[in-house]
Amino acid sequence: MEKDEEFLKAYLQDRKKLVEEALQGFLAPYRNGSSEIYKAVHYSVFAGGKRIRPILCLAAVDAAGGNLAPAIPVACALELIHTYSLIHDDLPAMDNDDFRRGKPTSHKVFGEALAILAGDALLTEAFVLLSRTGKIMLPAEKRLSVIREIAYAAGISGMVGGQVLDILSENMNSNENILSEIHRRKTGALIVASVKAGAIVSGAGKNKMLALSRYGLNLGLAFQIADDILNVTGDSAIMGKKTGSDVARGKLTYPSVLGMDAARQKLQYHVDEAIASLTAFDERARPLRVIARYIENRQE
Repeated sequence: MEKDEEFLKAYLQDRKKLVEEALQGFLAPYRNGSSEIYKAVHYSVFAGGKRIRPILCLAAVDAAGGNLAPAIPVACALELIHTYSLIHDDLPAMDNDDFRRGKPTSHKVFGEALAILAGDALLTEAFVLLSRTGKIMLPAEKRLSVIREIAYAAGISGMVGGQVLDILSENMNSNENILSEIHRRKTGALIVASVKAGAIVSGAGKNKMLALSRYGLNLGLAFQIADDILNVTGDSAIMGKKTGSDVARGKLTYPSVLGMDAARQKLQYHVDEAIASLTAFDERARPLRVIARYIENRQE
């Protein structure tokens, strides 16, 4: 059998290409009105990135034996929402980062006002895309279920609520329960929504849906723990953004709360749990399994 590293590299390249080509089509240059907002939107969407969330959506479709075609617009909408969150996270009022993916952040290039509006536009356009019957070739009930999952993950109960907790917890005394809740919402919710959306598109049954939800929850926590660790130990040149910022801002992170060794153990635990949740799936779930190991060992 092809080695996991080789398999993952080929899989990520193939699925990323699908997503990139679709994004280019959905975000074609606008010919009327102000072009500046389109420049700002395109700058951040096509600044690079691994496209992990849309790829997880497509990998869930593969695992459930579904059809990729109706899932591609859903995957693209997830990437638009993720990109919006990065633009806003980088703002001076939030994490105040100058670089993202090795390039100046949106507000450094276009100014704060346009960066805020670019984020707003991406969030809104994601739901425009999800609601377009000509793009999302799914029955109305399925399409509504996908929209509900993604909207919930992006809102107060998910990503936005997690960001609020993250801000309010700066310089707080160590608290693992609050830290876990921040990670579950800020990063985990959209990852859970990504795999659940793929499962909905594929018509997965209740048991497989629950299994994929457990996978997404554990993977999301693993992803953020890895991010916390890399913020301490990572190479800025490889990561394309500043490291050490979490300590400087007094953020709650797994290394700061548990120590580095325990944080690594926690990371491995959630990766193992993610993979264990896929026991009922056959070889078609291999991409999800190897992505989990990739998260554990990632360097960027």
